[in-house]
Amino acid sequence: MKLKRSYKFILVVILLTGLAGIIAAIYFYNLSHKDMLKSKADFVLSAEDLQKEFESDEVAATSKFVNKIVEVKGIVSTVESGENNALSVSLKTGNDLSSVICTLPGVADASVFKQGETVTIRGECSGFLMDVLLNNCVLIGK
Repeated sequence: MKLKRSYKFILVVILLTGLAGIIAAIYFYNLSHKDMLKSKADFVLSAEDLQKEFESDEVAATSKFVNKIVEVKGIVSTVESGENNALSVSLKTGNDLSSVICTLPGVADASVFKQGETVTIRGECSGFLMDVLLNNCVLIGK
């Protein structure tokens, strides 16, 4: 009798855990990205200033900028096509070893950007790995 009770308890725990996993999966699957065109930027600065903040104190800059909406203005150095119709646009920072890389999802046409032109891009900062990374970016202006 006690053995049946413990089997029932274990079965209920497994079912509740599975149900919680299914609910979490549905939630994250339907979670949408922020609309960067409608979102207000938490910080507006040049690509050079953003890179310098990370270079001078990475820990402070990480807590200040990561997961925040950042609008940067800079000069396009390179444009590369990425996965899933995304573009990676690198902005010059004055440091030859580091740049600000902006990933624009759903932009398949690389001719939108020309090397050497000044652009303003808004995106969500995801950190610093030799380059400052901005994801889910949109072009604000040229």
